[in-house]
Amino acid sequence: MKKKIDFIVGMIFLVATIIFIVFFMTNDAFFNWAFERHHNVLSWYIRPLFIIPMVIFAFKKSYTGIFASMFALFTSMFWFPVPASSSPQVLEFLAFEMDYLKGTWTAPKIIMSLAVPLFFFMLLTAAWKRNWKWLIGIIIGAAVLKFIWSIAFSGEAGMSILKPALLGVILCIGGLGYYFKKHKRKENN
Repeated sequence: MKKKIDFIVGMIFLVATIIFIVFFMTNDAFFNWAFERHHNVLSWYIRPLFIIPMVIFAFKKSYTGIFASMFALFTSMFWFPVPASSSPQVLEFLAFEMDYLKGTWTAPKIIMSLAVPLFFFMLLTAAWKRNWKWLIGIIIGAAVLKFIWSIAFSGEAGMSILKPALLGVILCIGGLGYYFKKHKRKENN
């Protein structure tokens, strides 16, 4: 894909992601509909996997790939059907998360929430610059901070994200390690 077209399509996906987030945060009916599906823990397991293509596309310097992966990551919370039942921990954690998102936005909460775009900026910059140590550190650090944040603010219910977070880190590092090892072999040949 030509660089100009790649950039334009990438920006379309970026704008679509921003529109999705704004619509999600401002439309209560959509917010509740999406969160009903987010009770399906499959969405918890799939979301971290979008980091793999996002990083690979940043490595390849493809805006379309980066922002299409980001759009998929954000929208994947409602890809799965509403579960027949959820564990009490999952219900409690998601109730906390919903309250956090819909509650009053104070200055400390805004500053803390800026960690999400900062994570994406650091992740994509590390991949773009091919700084593998920084990249792995960011992935591990983000998972650890998400886990700490979840426990600190939602108590025991925060433990419900431990398995998806750990599996996500393992699969991201394993998948990216495999890709970069294969890429390095191609470069050497």
